[in-house]
Amino acid sequence: MTYDLVILGGGSAGYAAALRGSQLGMTVALIEGDKLGGTCLHRGCIPTKALLHSAEVADTIRESEAFGVESAFGRVDMAGVTKFKEGVVSRLHKGLQGLVASRSIDLLQGWGTLAAADTVEVNGTRYQGKNIVLATGSYSKSLPGLDISGRVITSEQALGMDFVPKSALILGGGVIGVELASVWASFGTEVTIIEALPRLIANEDESLSKGLQRAFTKRGIKFLTNTMFAGVSQNDEGVSVTTKDGKTLEADVLLVAVGRGPVTANLGYEEAGIPTERGFVPTNERLHTGIGNVYAVGDIVPGLQLAHRGFQHGIFVAEEIAGLNPASIIESNIPRVTYSEPQAGSVGLTEAQAKEQFGADGIETVEYNLGGNAKSQMLQTAGFIKLIRQKGPIIGVHMLGARVSELIGEGQLMVNWEAYPEDVASLVHAHPTQNDAIGEAALALAGKPLHAHG
Repeated sequence: MTYDLVILGGGSAGYAAALRGSQLGMTVALIEGDKLGGTCLHRGCIPTKALLHSAEVADTIRESEAFGVESAFGRVDMAGVTKFKEGVVSRLHKGLQGLVASRSIDLLQGWGTLAAADTVEVNGTRYQGKNIVLATGSYSKSLPGLDISGRVITSEQALGMDFVPKSALILGGGVIGVELASVWASFGTEVTIIEALPRLIANEDESLSKGLQRAFTKRGIKFLTNTMFAGVSQNDEGVSVTTKDGKTLEADVLLVAVGRGPVTANLGYEEAGIPTERGFVPTNERLHTGIGNVYAVGDIVPGLQLAHRGFQHGIFVAEEIAGLNPASIIESNIPRVTYSEPQAGSVGLTEAQAKEQFGADGIETVEYNLGGNAKSQMLQTAGFIKLIRQKGPIIGVHMLGARVSELIGEGQLMVNWEAYPEDVASLVHAHPTQNDAIGEAALALAGKPLHAHG
């Protein structure tokens, strides 16, 4: 049982490597102990975004009179929401299964372990690979001593809830915590976020954090920043959380959203000589582990834990093995999106990072307020498009507003292709669209603003 490519893990990164490897003529074994598609498809990106769409519909009905449409909001039927969510996941899962089968990939069901630097063992059978790809993904972390049980839950349990909590505390103001806060608030839950850092979505540009916080305050979502968790108790009625500054907060549930850890323990990595750091597998820029022909991809590699990063990692490694010498993936140039209401999207450097790299005098920024964008006014969303340039090319794009996730593609092209504001300003953006706002921001940064004050 020898293959050109043996992949341990069938999530976003693993199955992308399998599909591209097969496309390039390799014999491929893809090993997955759960469902093909991994966390993103079954317990992460896809079900979360389905809930966020249901939440958007709920908000639209509540606010319909503002658009001249009379309607009456009834209730959120979680059974119906779950049916919708599971329908989306099921259709995508079936499509992925068919795609993998069509590529003559051997999908091996079982929990595999690395038996040697060129061998994976599954259910007592060993499969040798000329090349091994480690793609075992991530899990929802907790804090030391904080047990996940009962009314103390992670995102996995939150996505499977069959009721809408009247109140919820969320420990962690990163992407996962903010997105589920947005869902619950739209469903009618009283939400409070507890965040140890000075701001929500703290990895983003500070302007995005401040804009999101203003929007959340307007929506009635409470948040406590610079606040450290101390402990929690629970009973049949709910949870009681204490913070290190002496506050006590009570709610129906506590969602623990403090990040995701790498799934690498007890899988034979250390025994096979694969180095790890805090559980992550460090690699060089070619995603090679430094051992034999072993590569690592996706969430176990230090950096952004995003499905689309995983896809690109998988494609990259397959092409690297095939000798195509693909271009290295630049981490900062991967688009990042928080799918809350409003949404936050970014690619490239933040203003702080740009100043650190090029100096305050070496960059120029502009913010185009969506108040001047016709389509955004129709959607009744507030926000902005922020561009950062470095004496020439655009090096950062940051967006806040409803549906801006659909705009980040152009932002990625601008940053990755090192476009100048003048280049983008000369392109014609359809009007009225939200995409129009990117053109307006580029015009302003090029020194010739149109629908904005100079």
